[in-house]
Amino acid sequence: MSGAHVSARAERAVRDAMERLFTGKSQHTDGRLTKNNLCLEAGVSPATMFRAKAVLADWDSHVEAHGSLTLGEARRDADIDDLRRRLTEAKKEITELNHRLTAAATVIASLHHDNQLLRAEQGAAGTIVALPRRTGF
Repeated sequence: MSGAHVSARAERAVRDAMERLFTGKSQHTDGRLTKNNLCLEAGVSPATMFRAKAVLADWDSHVEAHGSLTLGEARRDADIDDLRRRLTEAKKEITELNHRLTAAATVIASLHHDNQLLRAEQGAAGTIVALPRRTGF
């Protein structure tokens, strides 16, 4: 056999491995779409894999058209993007709530101060005078 050809059995093994990798059903690798994983998945040497020119042309076409992310990696990246978006929204909400909390604390401190002054005035006067009730409301 010359260096330019690969056996039908080896070509079938590489093609089957390529299909498993593309469909996210790898059996012998982590499933990433790399040529190293392709030869490992096929159980052939890199030299044998590189002689399967037709299969590699199909591999390159698929990767060029669809990218080198596996289905799992694409889902993972989509999940990460969603989590980042939700984190950004949560940070905005936390910032708004912190502003509200600061404003509420300022109002409470002011009311407490006013209450302390009124109690001090009441203590100085010594007597509590009831205000007459208004009627007609």
